[in-house]
Amino acid sequence: MSLLRQPILLLARSGGVKKLVTTMPVTSGVVTGYVPGETTSAAVDATGRLVADGLAVTLDFLGEDTLDTEQADATVAAYVELLKSLSDRGLSRHAEVSVKLSAIGQALPDVGDKTALENARTICRAARNAGTTVTLDMEDHTTTDRTLAVLRDLRKDFPETGAVLQAYLHRTEADCRALAHEGSRVRLCKGAYHEPDDVAFQDKIDVDKSYVRCLKVLLGGAGYPMIATHDPRMVSIAASLASRYGRSPGTYEYQMLYGIRPDEQRRLAAAGETVRVYVPYGQEWYGYLMRRLAERPQNLTFFLRSLISKK
Repeated sequence: MSLLRQPILLLARSGGVKKLVTTMPVTSGVVTGYVPGETTSAAVDATGRLVADGLAVTLDFLGEDTLDTEQADATVAAYVELLKSLSDRGLSRHAEVSVKLSAIGQALPDVGDKTALENARTICRAARNAGTTVTLDMEDHTTTDRTLAVLRDLRKDFPETGAVLQAYLHRTEADCRALAHEGSRVRLCKGAYHEPDDVAFQDKIDVDKSYVRCLKVLLGGAGYPMIATHDPRMVSIAASLASRYGRSPGTYEYQMLYGIRPDEQRRLAAAGETVRVYVPYGQEWYGYLMRRLAERPQNLTFFLRSLISKK
């Protein structure tokens, strides 16, 4: 089924397919299975349902690689609106936000890092006012050092700002050691970008081994690890390591994507674990949906049947 990944990703660039998908009620179940909606109200409503199930949430206003200042400003405004809405609904104690720096100006020529830092400060300030936090999403390896530099600047005034590290990069174990200090929140994921051999492990077994090494560093450190995985084996290993290092529930958390293994999310939460669900929303959902289909090609049968049956 992995052979289907590239064709699915090519579909993500097709405006015609997007138009067809978005006008077909039969595919709405696929879409809403991964993205609760395009609006702030839809995202906040989904957050309310998850919190009622005993889950925590992090919200991502979809969009990246912004090359337009106005679009970057609009993304910042969307986050500020979201944070106010979460506060108004009494949900901000259970929900934070995840932000891609490229969505708030990092990719702008000449002024990208400065703009991204200023915009991230605005979002962090809104989050603090709402009683919650921000996590900086990590993107491809060419931005890792710049993202960590922005993180260091942000943490001077907003030390609660979270980081994301990707286990498939060769450098990540060292980055974990640098960030595994008291007060540091670090989400560890495997990584989702196509990276070259010289910077990233290519084989699944090597990525898994790196993930476990990084887990040991984070769980053995003084920070707050956020274990982002849907892999049952990694969940089990993380639980064993948490016990080995004397970690009690609440000193770390699991994170999973909205719509993926929801029963496992609720099972872990019922067992007393903190489980945070990554909830994406916004008009740029199409590319996100296609990437999720590429990761889980077993969903493709239903999706293609929906397209073929369109008259």
